[in-house]
Amino acid sequence: MPLFIYKALQADGLALEGEIEAGGRQEAMKLVSGRGLRPIRLTERGGTGSPAKTPKSPAKPKESGKDAGAAGKQVAGPKAAFGGSGKITPRILENFTRLLSSLLAAGVPLSRALVIMTKEAATPLAGSKWRQIHSGVVDGLSLTAAMARHPETFPRVYVAMVEAGETGGFLDVVLAQIADFQAREGDMKSKVVNALLYPVIILVLAVAVLVFLLVFFIPRFQLIFAGFGGELPLITRIIVGISDAMRTYGLLGASGIGIGLFMLRTWFDSEAGRRSWEGGILRAPVVGPLVAQFAMSRFCRMLGTLIGAGVPLIAGLNVARRSIGNQILVDAVSNSIERVKEGRPLGPSLGDCRVLFSGATLEMIAVAEESGRLDQELVRIANVTEGDLDRQLKAAVSLAEPLMLFIVAGLVGLIVIGMVLPIFSLQDQIK
Repeated sequence: MPLFIYKALQADGLALEGEIEAGGRQEAMKLVSGRGLRPIRLTERGGTGSPAKTPKSPAKPKESGKDAGAAGKQVAGPKAAFGGSGKITPRILENFTRLLSSLLAAGVPLSRALVIMTKEAATPLAGSKWRQIHSGVVDGLSLTAAMARHPETFPRVYVAMVEAGETGGFLDVVLAQIADFQAREGDMKSKVVNALLYPVIILVLAVAVLVFLLVFFIPRFQLIFAGFGGELPLITRIIVGISDAMRTYGLLGASGIGIGLFMLRTWFDSEAGRRSWEGGILRAPVVGPLVAQFAMSRFCRMLGTLIGAGVPLIAGLNVARRSIGNQILVDAVSNSIERVKEGRPLGPSLGDCRVLFSGATLEMIAVAEESGRLDQELVRIANVTEGDLDRQLKAAVSLAEPLMLFIVAGLVGLIVIGMVLPIFSLQDQIK
């Protein structure tokens, strides 16, 4: 079972460091919180060696007592956990959000909390970024405005949630909710990446094998075929023709593909191109429903999280729709928000977004809204949808793996047969 190293605040405000075993990051967070602590940093201990020591902060209080398990042990330094340089990763941003939430909840003023964040930065780049945020706040900007200056670090959804919390006066609560949302989002993305990793490896290896056969293997046989004198079988002629074309025009074709990909990327960056692509993805037979489910899960979790934190429904809807990611679906939800502004219930207002919401889901939202537990029901729907999405993804990958292996074996076998057939023809001529 993985070992996680945590840093947390006790009820008296003292910092506590320790280790805990858990099945995953979410479970570790729950176990640390169950001990009456407020986690401010959580990293998975890598390897079997001792973790790197954390440099002492000048304002760090001494630990009193022992934690049930491993209090007093040195915590792996942030640089060891995240790498010493590069961009600000989602994990670094999540830890920043969680620590800032804990400091604000403990009564630390925002400016002082940002100074602490700068000292606790995981990387020099992160320290520089947090220092810029602090400078903006000191100059009179709101935290939202200071973060909005750095869209490469703080996504628009993140900034919108901070704005909702800052306006409502519960910034610490919203920051904690953002950190939890980021953790769930990271876990979901890692599941998708892990599920697609093996099929992608098979595809890359298949392309490499086919290129090797066509460019280096087939030409050796052409020398043999040249002395046959007879006509080669059709399949052999086709394979030899493809091999000649790849050796003659391979670099030109690769350059054309590169230029085509660049032009396609430019088209995707345009408004019309992005909408066409996203609409095509939604209409795709297998991928479309999975993308819609993922978008619906993000929307429900975000909206439930915001409402649970005290954000008004309209403001929560405006923030949650930005988390969907697909502009076609964002436009559909935007129309529903207009109906909610007119005073209509949320469930019926979302009725036109049938790509996102099934009839059963809309009914559950309507009943939850009537009973006053909309936030809990939205989070529950997100949990159920993510579980169902995980099962569908595993099923799709389990079917894709043997299918890809079958296609690769078929193509390689076709090439081998095409090369062997002329040999049998030669034997027939000799007889």
